Amino acid sequence: MEQLVHALQAKRVLELGTYSGYSSLSMAAGLPEGGHIDTCEVSEQHAEVARRYHARSPYADRITIHMGPALETIERLGGEWDFVFIDADKENYANYYEALLPRLATTGLMAIDNTLWSGRVLDAGDDEETTRTIRELNDRIAADERAIAVQLTVRDGVTLIRRNS
Repeated sequence: MEQLVHALQAKRVLELGTYSGYSSLSMAAGLPEGGHIDTCEVSEQHAEVARRYHARSPYADRITIHMGPALETIERLGGEWDFVFIDADKENYANYYEALLPRLATTGLMAIDNTLWSGRVLDAGDDEETTRTIRELNDRIAADERAIAVQLTVRDGVTLIRRNS
């Protein structure tokens, strides 16, 4: 994540799903001067853990945790994003994708985590709701003429997306 943020020289970064703060700290290490990360979390327990780790880091002033539903926060924050990392509630992945694709900067990049879902997306017999949701998202992105995407087989799958100009 640090490498992607650094390579993009991303000044405005959005993370959906703060959890322990590990990803936001990794991305903060790659920020250029004046860069900032807005991260969205619904669990106060997770946010408190992240705040503790952020405070111990040299990047505390570059990260803001926003509490509440991510779609509401996205709307409230407005503007374009240089880099977006989605790793929150899987059932809203498609909603996040739709809300954020038009708001990617011209050279912006979106990364969606868990798009291989431990290989279950390839198992036609797996009809579990989260598996279906991620499988449908993958198909939607692949067919979307507004986007250019590549799915990386790193860990549980990360899909990188940019707007098709």
